[in-house]
Amino acid sequence: MPGAEPSATMPLAATFPPQTHERWQALVAGVVNKSRAEEARLTPEQAEASLRSTLPGGLVIDPLYVRPATATGLGVPARMPFTRGRAVREPGASWDVRQLHDDPEADATRAAVLDDLEHGVTSVWVHVGADGLAPADLGHALADVRLDLAPVVVSATDDQAGAAAALLAILRTTPGASGNLGLDPIGAAARLGSAPELAVLADAVEQALAQPGIAAITIDARIYRDAGASAPDEIACAIATGVSYLRALDAAGIEPATAFPQIAFRISATADQFLTTAAIRALRRVWARVGAACAVPTDLRGAHIHAVTALRMFSRDDPWVNVLRSTLAVFGASVGGADAISVLPYDTVAGLPEKFSRRLARNTQLLLADESNIARVTDPAGGSWYVESLTEQVAQAAWAAFQEIEQAGGMPVALAEGVIAARIATTHEQDARALATRRQPLTGVSMFPLAAEAPLTRVPRAVLTTAAGALVPRRDAQAYEILRDRARAYAARHGAPPSVPIVALGTRRDYGAREMFVTNLLAAGGIEHVTHEGGLEPGMPPPRVVVLASS
Repeated sequence: MPGAEPSATMPLAATFPPQTHERWQALVAGVVNKSRAEEARLTPEQAEASLRSTLPGGLVIDPLYVRPATATGLGVPARMPFTRGRAVREPGASWDVRQLHDDPEADATRAAVLDDLEHGVTSVWVHVGADGLAPADLGHALADVRLDLAPVVVSATDDQAGAAAALLAILRTTPGASGNLGLDPIGAAARLGSAPELAVLADAVEQALAQPGIAAITIDARIYRDAGASAPDEIACAIATGVSYLRALDAAGIEPATAFPQIAFRISATADQFLTTAAIRALRRVWARVGAACAVPTDLRGAHIHAVTALRMFSRDDPWVNVLRSTLAVFGASVGGADAISVLPYDTVAGLPEKFSRRLARNTQLLLADESNIARVTDPAGGSWYVESLTEQVAQAAWAAFQEIEQAGGMPVALAEGVIAARIATTHEQDARALATRRQPLTGVSMFPLAAEAPLTRVPRAVLTTAAGALVPRRDAQAYEILRDRARAYAARHGAPPSVPIVALGTRRDYGAREMFVTNLLAAGGIEHVTHEGGLEPGMPPPRVVVLASS
């Protein structure tokens, strides 16, 4: 009523009778058993168990989440264990919108950097080296950047020292400039199949400490995820790498309390939005635990996280679906509290992106942050018992994997002795089986493929030279892309792509669903089809393969 005092609480469910978990299980059993024979009926407990699923890394997803009886306070952002955020998000300010630049042409990179900054990007990421911009060209590429306003970070695989030195020289010219030198010798060694050289870290950290706002190290854990690792293993490798760097710096006289703010993390954001959210929250929690063990002051234990849409989930074919995948990934990274987010352009797999794809990449973030308003709340998933449970599982699994790496002798030893590669191979084999059988679907690739699609044409990137044992990126869609390429090669030799006849028996009501299933299955491998209703035409040469579709 007008003028009435609002109630302290809104008893929305006050008139509903209380419900129990057992009652819910009974309802589930009633639905699950509808199509089952009497002797095959499941108990309520079995019915609930039948709805559980498993994610890579052994993460179990339950069909229902409620507040556990043992639940304690959720905590708050910017406080131990930093699960809910490194800091409270400022009103009206989103995360750091960061765009990647890896075009080796300095003029093209300079123009792209300026275009991004003029249209909403807030920091610059330049990849340097044989597969990116030359270190000597970095100054020209950044000539138009207000270094006191836009932070600059670099990454490199084959020339991290050159990239770091080039950026440091540039940042020193401007008071108030900030950025990250991108050193990650263990990550580079993992990608190249070489041995890491940790001695470079101490000098770089000392130089970075001489100018406030500059950090020296970015642990790029995407290397492991793109090679096939699970989300918990990606975090475990990141944490184990960080601990190795802390040991190396401590041996050089730089204490953990000084080293902690010098370390940032770069991890994958995937189309599994809830897993992305949980992984970012779990990484902060586990790294804070390392900080506590190293007696790092509490206010310095929050991990700075840069989330990047995972190359592993990108497809060459039907690349527009990559926009949808990236949107989900950005949402998950934002809800998880990533400090900076980068979206790879949809045509990344084809080669160097064009202006339009770069615009679409940055606008994916800007629309979500400014128009969908997902940046307005710190840790909006806090208290969702699904997210809280998944965060707990990821953190526990990552900590267990981290302990195994430590028992093997630490990250450099685990890499050299194949411990990391073995863990990744196990997960990759499980994922490959799920992808091959389409139990893990890829929209536009293994499911609902776009028939007769012409691949995009872009300027190809340079290919790194690697040694045996290198962790090479493997995209989920590659197996299907190989099939498509074989079909195109067949068409080039024979004048037409491979085709399989489908004999449809009965009416469309009988065979329609099966025909649609088969046509999608064939198209996933680049194989065309011709549907023959009722049977093959008289006089038609007998085909080697026929698919029958009926009721």
